[in-house]
Amino acid sequence: MGNGFGEKLRAERLERGLTQAELGKDLYSPSYISLLETGRREPTAEVIEELARRLELAPKALEAWSQPISVSDAEYVLAGLYARQAWDLRDYPLAASHAATAAQIALEGKNTSAWWNMTYMQAECLIKQGNWKECQKIMEHLLEHPMATESVGLAVRARQMLAGICQGQGQLSTAVDHALEAVKLCSQLPNGSTLIIGAHRALIGSLAESGRLDEAWKYCQDMNDQVDEHSMSQLAGEVAWVIGNVAFMRHDYPEGIKYHERAARMLSPANDIELWARFNKASAAVRLSSGIVEPETLTSIERAELALSIVGGNKTDHLEVAFIRARWLYLTGDIVAAVEKLREIHAERGALAKHTAGEVSLLLGKSLKAAGESDEALVYLKEAQKAFSAAGAQDRVQQALDAVLEINLAQQRAAKADKAAKAG
Repeated sequence: MGNGFGEKLRAERLERGLTQAELGKDLYSPSYISLLETGRREPTAEVIEELARRLELAPKALEAWSQPISVSDAEYVLAGLYARQAWDLRDYPLAASHAATAAQIALEGKNTSAWWNMTYMQAECLIKQGNWKECQKIMEHLLEHPMATESVGLAVRARQMLAGICQGQGQLSTAVDHALEAVKLCSQLPNGSTLIIGAHRALIGSLAESGRLDEAWKYCQDMNDQVDEHSMSQLAGEVAWVIGNVAFMRHDYPEGIKYHERAARMLSPANDIELWARFNKASAAVRLSSGIVEPETLTSIERAELALSIVGGNKTDHLEVAFIRARWLYLTGDIVAAVEKLREIHAERGALAKHTAGEVSLLLGKSLKAAGESDEALVYLKEAQKAFSAAGAQDRVQQALDAVLEINLAQQRAAKADKAAKAG
């Protein structure tokens, strides 16, 4: 039947914001849908009829997809399979290379749908490597393509990814703009679509990082309304995780703990250890930001470190987990160890987003202040102020300014006391 069927099936599924599990629900496994989409399994007439019903298409429309792409079908299928295999092995540079090859073959064969999807996969691989700028160029190109204009689902996916890319680079106001546009477009999608939840997550994350917590909380409630008893447990777990994050940031600790405990029950390392690692990292980070130093927080840190040692992760991932450990050391009073670790992280802060680099400088400044190194602390606190200002995180700018003011006042009092002692 060729891979034209699989690529068009995937495009129609994504257009509706469905996961492979949701499309196959109660009848076909996610792995079977994956086999269909990658051309490794031929659909029967009964499968075509059922998938057409679920996608609200005429069966003859699916049958028409059986025409192979105009270039060598084998070359395209092989490149796509190599890309997915490398992705599964977490070899993201290799996956990006194969995805780019598959996209080029599809483009030459005038299979625009396949080209868009494989180019999107290439961008996903670049994000995994922390290559924000190249990924941003690709996604802006995809967003400008007529396919994104004609397809609401594709436009939402592009806007959502661009929001994440901008947030990762510390461009918080631009991230909010892209995510807001994605959420607006979602009004044209059916309720419960995973694309709606993804767009809300992107908006909530960028608003929260910008310090706009009341707005983020409002969208948390809107996102929660998209989840019901029929939702997959992993999806519900991710929603609970995001809501818990914002609750912690708003200092509503009971709500934060409630939602994160719910997320911990729903997310399993057996299903997705990378997702489990990110959850534990996020849970530890927001707990520590709220000053919650307790055994559960340390457990989250240790789980994140363990999972990261298994899945690998890029340089940014390792620096972020190291920073969480440094914050734990600071809050538990081990100032010397905190300063040592923070100096190591600070030396490589170029791999971090502007606002995250600002957090490193801020905590290093506070740690040095606690160690009695006020002059050096001022250098890092002022550096943090600039980083937060560049990222548009005004609430964090004020925190850095407050810390600088405290040191300046303490130095002024010490100078006055010294002058009075000499005069006496």
